[in-house]
Order: sequence, then C-alpha cells, then structure tokens
Amino acid sequence: MDISLIITAVGTIVTIIVANIALVSWLRSDIKSFESEIRGWKDEINKEMKDFHGRLCTIAERSRVPKTDP
Repeated sequence: MDISLIITAVGTIVTIIVANIALVSWLRSDIKSFESEIRGWKDEINKEMKDFHGRLCTIAERSRVPKTDP
C-alpha cells in the first residue's frame, strides 16, 4: 500500500472530525443565544398576562351591578 494513500485517508478523516466539532460548537452557541432570547420573550409574555388580568379584574369590578334585595 502506498504511504501517500494512507496519509490522504488519515488527513481526510481528521478534517471531517475537526469540521464536525466546529459545526457542533457553532450550533451550540446559536442554540444558547436562542434560549436566552426565548426566556426573555417568556418573561415579557408573563408580565403582559399579569397586566392584562389586572385590567380585566378592574373592568369586571366597574361593570358589576350591585344586587338589590327584593
């Protein structure tokens, strides 16, 4: 077997492994940034839901008609 064939095969395998490691690392960093962005959206949505609930309670209190006893 020719030594240049072995060196080419090993070099190809090493290149593929390094490329995969780089790709996984890049994807993980993107996923982490997306996670933090989604957490921020979740916090904003929860705050808005609480504000909306408070406004609905206020409207319900204002529109409540007092009961009269017959």
